[in-house]
Amino acid sequence: MTHRAEKGSKRWIQVAVNDKPAILNSAILESLRLPGQTGIQWASPLEPRYREHRDLAALKVIQAPPLRVGLDSFWPRRGPVWDALGHASTGDLLFVEAKAHIAEAASPRSKATPASYSLIQKSLEQVRARLAPRSRADWAGTFFQYANRLAHLWFYREKNRLPAHLVFVYFLNAREVDGPERREEWEAALTLLHAALGLGRRHALRHFVHDVFIDVDQLT
Repeated sequence: MTHRAEKGSKRWIQVAVNDKPAILNSAILESLRLPGQTGIQWASPLEPRYREHRDLAALKVIQAPPLRVGLDSFWPRRGPVWDALGHASTGDLLFVEAKAHIAEAASPRSKATPASYSLIQKSLEQVRARLAPRSRADWAGTFFQYANRLAHLWFYREKNRLPAHLVFVYFLNAREVDGPERREEWEAALTLLHAALGLGRRHALRHFVHDVFIDVDQLT
């Protein structure tokens, strides 16, 4: 992308990172329980190109340490594209997924080739067994996007010991896409998503998954 998005989560995360980082940073630091004076340096989506990153390029732009276990052993190329990437002055790495309306919480099934799908399915089943051992849900199904982000967090933290955090930024009052007005609307949708995946409230990565709610009226 070479210009600012016109609507939705892409637009608002671009505005938050480039125009109103203090609002975004404050919400994230509070969720991570870091001191308010902690700095956050954003690596994407930075103006003027608003480029987004995936795979090893994402790790490079946030200055992550080298991986102990290769990403290609866990996930095929062209994995998740992160809506925003940054790192805190404490060394914490921030992988951000942004949403502006509830329908975005659902996603199509994986469309990977058979060989790639086999690796994806194997990795998702491994992560599901660790985080939701009683679940038999298909994590490559309706909520594949959420599941694959969670899987990457697991890979970075559990397999590579990186100080990674998965931050979901849920925007309120994105009227141009009929987004929810209240935080409670998002929370109700997320309760259903977690139930569908079989994720309990106390899964092993719960301290490293953060739900941040930002009113777009604060950003304009």
